[in-house]
Amino acid sequence: MHKSDLHHYLRTARESLVWKLDGLSEYDVRRPLTPTGTNLLGLVKHLASVELGYFGDCFGRPHGESLPWFEDGAEVNADMWATPDESREQIVSLYRRAWAHADATIEELPLDAPGHVAWWPAERNPTSLHRVLVHMLAETQRHAGHADIVRELIDGAVGRHQSDDLPSDDQSWWRDYRERLERAARQAG
Repeated sequence: MHKSDLHHYLRTARESLVWKLDGLSEYDVRRPLTPTGTNLLGLVKHLASVELGYFGDCFGRPHGESLPWFEDGAEVNADMWATPDESREQIVSLYRRAWAHADATIEELPLDAPGHVAWWPAERNPTSLHRVLVHMLAETQRHAGHADIVRELIDGAVGRHQSDDLPSDDQSWWRDYRERLERAARQAG
């Protein structure tokens, strides 16, 4: 797979994640919907932060962004949720600036460009742009999947940005499908 292919998939995953915020209230983009607090805006904030680290710090390309949730003494997991004074616009804007910074790194460096991930174990922390790009693609897709589920829990909206890959948009079809799966699970269990 070429660098341009990996970059394309990363860009698509980013857009899909941000798209999951569309049409939701401030409460809904922030509310925790899993026992571990997973929420849509927190996923965006987290990915903005890690993209800046991986494509900036790891390649000696300072990003200049203030990330107080990573400073000494910051609350644990502070990158996974938005405080009341952090607006959706601020966080999405930070993510888009992180994209621009990451995209410049990806475009300007060859895949074998050396990097250093200080927070990885010593035996793995020397790395390359290729490895970081694959890592961030996997990380972004993973969190986009979380966002799919969280959004469905909020208002039932499903699907991917600019895709029509679902078998139906009929709610009665989905209700019948889910009931069939529930029967199969009970039968097996």
